[in-house]
Amino acid sequence: MNLLILGSGGREHALAWKLSQSLLEPKIYVAPGNTGTAEVAENIDINPDDFRSIKKICISKKIEMLVVGPEDPLVKGIYDFFKEDNDLKHIMVIGPSKAAAQLEGSKSFAKAFMQRHNIPTAGYREFDVSSFSDGIVYIKQHALPIVLKADGLAAGKGVLICNNHIEALGEFELMIHQSKFGEAGEKVVVEEFLSGTEVSVFVLTDGKNYVLLPEAKDYKRIGEKDTGLNTGGMGAISPVPSVGGQFMQKIIDRVITPTIKGIQDEDLLYQGFIFIGIIKVNDEPLVIEYNCRMGDPETEAVLLRVKNDLVQLFIDTASGTLHEHQIDIDERAAATIVAVSGGYPGHFEKDKFVDLGYMESPDFMKYNERDGGVVIFHGGTKFDGSDIISSGGRVLAVSALADNLTEAIELSKEVLSHIYFEDMYYRRDIGYEFIK
Repeated sequence: MNLLILGSGGREHALAWKLSQSLLEPKIYVAPGNTGTAEVAENIDINPDDFRSIKKICISKKIEMLVVGPEDPLVKGIYDFFKEDNDLKHIMVIGPSKAAAQLEGSKSFAKAFMQRHNIPTAGYREFDVSSFSDGIVYIKQHALPIVLKADGLAAGKGVLICNNHIEALGEFELMIHQSKFGEAGEKVVVEEFLSGTEVSVFVLTDGKNYVLLPEAKDYKRIGEKDTGLNTGGMGAISPVPSVGGQFMQKIIDRVITPTIKGIQDEDLLYQGFIFIGIIKVNDEPLVIEYNCRMGDPETEAVLLRVKNDLVQLFIDTASGTLHEHQIDIDERAAATIVAVSGGYPGHFEKDKFVDLGYMESPDFMKYNERDGGVVIFHGGTKFDGSDIISSGGRVLAVSALADNLTEAIELSKEVLSHIYFEDMYYRRDIGYEFIK
């Protein structure tokens, strides 16, 4: 089988790494990929949003399955592009249709979907330029803190938590009238602030059936003890100790089951991942958001614990036969710690030499990447001749599998201590609230 993955981050490296282990022995291409994906696949320098160039590659490489990593191509309708094209419609696409991808692409659509299907979430109202004055009145009367969300995709920057009304009113003005987030902020969802433990829940669905993947918790803040600016993610752990069997059953009964039923009832074409951001408030699950793909860096932790053949799971997803299979989960714990460029998520310099010589040492070679140990997933890297250099803010994600969470975290940190690039930074407290 010839398989094409779209994307260039740590998530896509993790997907390529896992798919390369399949007994079906697929030939894997990644567009555009990075230096990590080049170890297990063939990179093709194409923008994931350039559908016509992707079509040419799919035809020339005889692609049989397309796996979409990032959200942008899904929200822009790559599933529909393939299924409406006579030359491409036979290709299996792992990802939802454009209509279904609105669960991530539009905050107001997702909120209304949850309301229609009685899925618990924070109270909210939505406003645009025509209802701007109503929004001003609503914000002035709203309890603090106030959450403002750009309705559309804003590269992970469209959610603001405001601690006073003046700040909230100013940001509301910037979003609606000054296009702070461009078209994504033309409509703004104003939401009540929820306080509790967050957990990322992942399901793979064929639109009618689903399998539940391991849950994870990611760490967004740049600083230790969750301080400082939000980032794309500084690390993740799986499983999450505060999410036991009883609470997970609540998530299944009150969130996952009605979500899948809602997708069926509304005739949304969905064959792929659903990422559900959950917050635990007074031992009850409330939905913060939906994403229509896997998370990053959660993927780098979650896939270490999935024992199934991922290619076969994707075939079952595309053929509507997921109900015939169960997920086989490794009981061990996984931890991912992300090494970022100095200055990230603000201004940072690229093109720094990344020293991964430790990977050739006997100490590192003793770890078995297939059955556990440590895997170094690449995010923002590229080749400069024979050298690996940094090309983004999140450069590497070091993932470890061990008997318990403490050991997994310590193993990741041990490997990171032997990796170097100028101004490299990583959080040393990933999983801190669960470690005694």
